[in-house]
Amino acid sequence: MTKKEVVFKKLKTVLMEEFDLEDSVVTPEADLLGDLDLDSIDAVDLIVKMKPLLSGKVESEQFKNVRTVQDVVEVLYPLVRE
Repeated sequence: MTKKEVVFKKLKTVLMEEFDLEDSVVTPEADLLGDLDLDSIDAVDLIVKMKPLLSGKVESEQFKNVRTVQDVVEVLYPLVRE
């Protein structure tokens, strides 16, 4: 399993557990607002839940253009602990 796959798997687990989402709707292409009904407050909660996996701090500027689950993976990927 690649590091990006690990990030996606953890992210998917958090989305399903914390936001009560079904497995089938949490795909890399899923739009956070349109498909998953997550707002900016939810995005902050999501980052807090992902924090134990990260070695660095996520800057709010990095999330400015995030729209899909894959966008979140791309932002978090460089910050994930080895």
